Amino acid sequence: MKRIISVIAVLALLIGCTAALSGCSSADETVTINVYNWGQYIADGEDDSLDVIAAFEDKYPNIKVNYSTFDSNEVMYTKLSNGGITVDVIIPSDYMIARMIQEDMLLELNFDNIPNYQYVDEAFRNTDYDPENKYSVPYTWGTVGIIYNTKYVDEADVTGWELLWNEKYAGKILMFDNSRDAFGIAQYLLGYDVNTTDEAELRACAEKLAEQKPVVQQYVMDQIFDAMENEEAYIAPYYAGDYLTMVEENPDLAFYMPEHQGFNLFIDAMCIPSCAQEKEAAETFINFLCDPEISAQNLDYLGYSAPQSAAKEYMDPEMVASEIAYPSEEVLAAGSSFAYLPEETSRLMESLFMEVRNG
Repeated sequence: MKRIISVIAVLALLIGCTAALSGCSSADETVTINVYNWGQYIADGEDDSLDVIAAFEDKYPNIKVNYSTFDSNEVMYTKLSNGGITVDVIIPSDYMIARMIQEDMLLELNFDNIPNYQYVDEAFRNTDYDPENKYSVPYTWGTVGIIYNTKYVDEADVTGWELLWNEKYAGKILMFDNSRDAFGIAQYLLGYDVNTTDEAELRACAEKLAEQKPVVQQYVMDQIFDAMENEEAYIAPYYAGDYLTMVEENPDLAFYMPEHQGFNLFIDAMCIPSCAQEKEAAETFINFLCDPEISAQNLDYLGYSAPQSAAKEYMDPEMVASEIAYPSEEVLAAGSSFAYLPEETSRLMESLFMEVRNG
């Protein structure tokens, strides 16, 4: 499914680009931006994909990118809130963006430096997490469902989130290693609002997750790729975009969204944290990722969904036609988004999850 990018096509994207540097710095001054992103979340040249960072540095030779990764919103938030790192671009999820706005952890963007924002679809503007479009630019969107191996999992058992509790597959089930996604699954299964602040409901979710622990092989984030592709595990909840990457390595994998119970529908977006040192260069990087041709090649590789319809014109038609990458409106209506929760609720959820995970 991943489209092969020819050298000629890449050169065409970059030709003539060194003349304009978007006001980041003088041509003889080099700056470095620190980009902090999810693991496995940018095309890096593997499988004949576009190396996005290399292409950016070719286009803007006076801006270098220092790239590092996190594996959950909570890890990223903790590192930034503790002041232990300096970062210029981050790509958190919707609910975390709302929290960081509330806590003055993000800078307002200068959209004069991000003209490619014009390509962002209206559906991804004026969102609940950033209603005035001041702090974020959508990067991808997607859904959460269940990945399972059809060689080992009986289709009759694939009925909903309860599959993750099925003792028949004990020791072959993976689970999210972050509190929000893990609690979200328990909330969908128990019929609770995924944005509940009710302590009794959260404790009931923790009890449900504790019931699951005996069948869980391990709690994972990026480790899921090797475990599912190599058939070390048979069942795991994860993001649809990553499933589309995994299925290329193991065609026996399938994806299921429990529409009757509900599932998470999310947006990840590019932001500039308040600790940023190179804001204009960071905005130039964000603008580059919003270029429809760059976005298309990036998301063809990642498998995630594009928030710009203009990018679909350059994407692999098979990807654009995928009902997993781009579900119907009817399917999407069954999804719900995580919202910003009060600090005391977030702390309780994290504490309860750690008790389940480590207890």
